[in-house]
Amino acid sequence: MSWMFDEHAHAGLEHLTAADVDAYDAKAQVDPVPDVQLLQQRGLSHRHVLIDFGAGTGALALQAALVCHQVIAVDVSPLMLTALRRKAAEQGVTNIKCAEAGFLTYQHRAPPADFVYSRNALHHLPEVWQVQALRRMGEVLKPGGVLLLRDLVYGFTPADTEAGIQTWLQAAPLSAAQGFPKHELETHVRSEFSTYTWLLEVMLDRTGFNIEASEFSASGIFAAYVCRKR
Repeated sequence: MSWMFDEHAHAGLEHLTAADVDAYDAKAQVDPVPDVQLLQQRGLSHRHVLIDFGAGTGALALQAALVCHQVIAVDVSPLMLTALRRKAAEQGVTNIKCAEAGFLTYQHRAPPADFVYSRNALHHLPEVWQVQALRRMGEVLKPGGVLLLRDLVYGFTPADTEAGIQTWLQAAPLSAAQGFPKHELETHVRSEFSTYTWLLEVMLDRTGFNIEASEFSASGIFAAYVCRKR
């Protein structure tokens, strides 16, 4: 459809060039263990299928594959998925299936999954399409299934937005070797689509999810939600 949002075009250079993909893990500094443990507390086991939307180079997918039946790793970036496959082969992980697609284009041709996970990917979509992404994640989940959603979501009031963002930018690392530097965070604020927590919570409700737990960073920039499909 010619009017469909192009997720690939808005994925960000860190997902689409070889050099940036190679540097991504060091910059992102993701420890997947706490999230896998959180999913296990919600019942994730060797009997279950988990879909990871925006899987990137596979930090969560590789860890979750150790404790569940199958992980379906969905990402719009072929380079990210190539890195994931390479890691899986090196680690002897055989129960990850990769799908080159986005929230809006992934086609699930299997029984509904038990768990869905997404970290720092939803903000690449404008709010109208975030709603559609949440709706589609709900469609691939069985009733009672669990969604763990982490993202850059603004936890301050509209009046405090400028001050909150400035404080976050001032705390940015000086170089990409230490994380995402200030100019990259500025690009995020200017060009990507982080919303407010109070708006995202309405989106989750309207797309069929009950929020069972939430967590917010002191910076007001990061939020996590454990949700269950109604």
